[in-house]
Amino acid sequence: MNNIRIEKNVYFVRHGESEDNKRPVFQSPESPLSERGREQANRIAERTAHLNFEQLISSSLLRAKQTAFIVGEKTKKEARYSDLFIERIKPTSINGKSHRDKEAVALADKWNESLFTSGLRVENGENFDDIIYRADKALDFLTNQDGKDLLVITHGFFLKTMIVRVLLGLSLTEENFKNFQSAVNMKNTGLSVLQYGRWQEEKPLWRLWIYNDHSHLG
Repeated sequence: MNNIRIEKNVYFVRHGESEDNKRPVFQSPESPLSERGREQANRIAERTAHLNFEQLISSSLLRAKQTAFIVGEKTKKEARYSDLFIERIKPTSINGKSHRDKEAVALADKWNESLFTSGLRVENGENFDDIIYRADKALDFLTNQDGKDLLVITHGFFLKTMIVRVLLGLSLTEENFKNFQSAVNMKNTGLSVLQYGRWQEEKPLWRLWIYNDHSHLG
């Protein structure tokens, strides 16, 4: 155990509930926090005020930025915004469309398939190759940040993507990626922690320490 050396603790928070989270629509990138989402953000802000972290980093999407603002006010940290931590990118044409819109639903189904199919592209939406590549870039970005302790406000699907990449590494396939995303849930403002360091191994690596702890919500 003496060979353990932690180089990074990264606290990840999924944003608070958005207005579009409540509605039967394909969420718009600029959907704001709902009243419940603001309350969730205040609760995680109270909790993170007890953490000693050097940087607050947030997705650039509105619901994440609003969550980060509330956390930043409580923790006296100014958020930095990064597109690396935004949610999976839908085809622009379905943003805000109703789940009753048959054309939008058909396109969304095809896009969802592309998230688990290498090489499949639907309009300007991200696909499997894109989101795994971005997860790798995000992890590399965090590895190279100043400070040992960081807090990141991000989104459910993308955070689960980073986590499954850490868990499965190069053995991650379209099939087990889909199984993980389908089988694992994540609460708004749930707290997850990844650690980067050495655990007897010669090379440092990422490990999952805490997943989706939402005890602050009662």
